[in-house]
Amino acid sequence: MGQPVATRGRAAKPTLGKAMLNKYARAFFTRVLTPFAAFLIRRGVSPDTVTLLGTAGVIAGALVFYPRGELFWGTIVITLFVFSDLVDGNMARQLGRSSRWGAFLDSTLDRVADGAIFGGFALWYAGGGDDNVLCAVSIFCLTSGQVVSYTKARGESIGLPVAVNGLVERAERLVISLVAAGLSGLHAFGVPGIQYLLPVALWIVAVGSLVTLIQRVVTVRRESAEADAAAEGENAAQNSEATS
Repeated sequence: MGQPVATRGRAAKPTLGKAMLNKYARAFFTRVLTPFAAFLIRRGVSPDTVTLLGTAGVIAGALVFYPRGELFWGTIVITLFVFSDLVDGNMARQLGRSSRWGAFLDSTLDRVADGAIFGGFALWYAGGGDDNVLCAVSIFCLTSGQVVSYTKARGESIGLPVAVNGLVERAERLVISLVAAGLSGLHAFGVPGIQYLLPVALWIVAVGSLVTLIQRVVTVRRESAEADAAAEGENAAQNSEATS
């Protein structure tokens, strides 16, 4: 899950604020998790195994707890397993491995985990949560998140840089949704009014994902037009040289 280090996936081009947050948060968790990652390596555990187990834990937390309305405990379980996102990359770095397979596996299972989380929300609102609108919003969050990731991957696959991050990327979607779900779950322990945080968060993620999708589509359209124009210019120059 995730791309915690270069050996597990492509480096992003974050904005200044995101870069600073990423830098200090990653440095902190690297110090905390490095001994645990080293322990797993000594026990013969591979980074891929950690990735698979982490994804399985997230799926279990999302699809076992969320559909029953146990938002707090579901979020606790998911958060514990989300840390595998950092552990597998830490292990890869310690082992000095650069694996295209590892990067592919991380990215693919990220999509599976995201789908389970928002799918769990949708199942809750389709059932005990009894809110078809929020069920639809949850499904939109699930779908738009997948498409946002696809637009970048597809753009890069045809040779474009896709030089834009967008308003709400995967990290923001998860943080906003999981924090809101965990806090909303405190309503079951008698905290009044807090259950409205998750609906608000889902609307924020939905709108932010739509804006991000538009940003990426516009960027790919602009970059593809520039690339096509450059290619036509090169072809014209070559034809001119050939006929001269």
